[in-house]
Amino acid sequence: MPAHPLRLMIVDDHPVVRDGLRGMFDHVADIEVVAEASDGFEALVMARRARPHVVLMDLRMPGLDGVGAIQRLRVDHPEIKVIVLTTYDTDADVTRAMAAGVAGYLLKDAPREELHRAVRTAAAGGAVLAPSIASALIERPSTQGPSRRELEVLRLVARGSANKEIARALLISETTVKTHLKHVFAKLGVDSRAAAVVVAMERGLI
Repeated sequence: MPAHPLRLMIVDDHPVVRDGLRGMFDHVADIEVVAEASDGFEALVMARRARPHVVLMDLRMPGLDGVGAIQRLRVDHPEIKVIVLTTYDTDADVTRAMAAGVAGYLLKDAPREELHRAVRTAAAGGAVLAPSIASALIERPSTQGPSRRELEVLRLVARGSANKEIARALLISETTVKTHLKHVFAKLGVDSRAAAVVVAMERGLI
């Protein structure tokens, strides 16, 4: 156990949620709830007073919402780690939170032990994501160019290999091959294997 407990602040506009979360940390020796706030503006005030190490932040609140509060905290107190704790897992919500610079994104159905672990991980500089969020991010096509693995698939396509042959060569499933190709098509702005090969060659990718 550290010499001083990790200092945690809870930000949520629902008192019953704050009470429930505080109760989940009542008997955790290395984590102490030092402040609560009901909206983003109050969170900024309490952050200055309580100096938490980690903040559990709701997203949708009246006044200054979670993302707005996170952006301000990142400027005023860059040392504070913020974990979003919300019921919303839409792409838009996740993207806005990630862009604001959060250390984690969890859903409110997370079990007690997961919350404890998340606070410790964030305080230590790690990142924490709800499993469903992590899966969505992995499956979401990147706005960047094709990844190394996607280019490996595309090179085999250029040699005339079928999905089954590509899967066997790269030791992955055919479903994974199809997913990689779908992402390649999106990134290159094409809708066929042949077009993907042509564009990739023109750009010097393969």
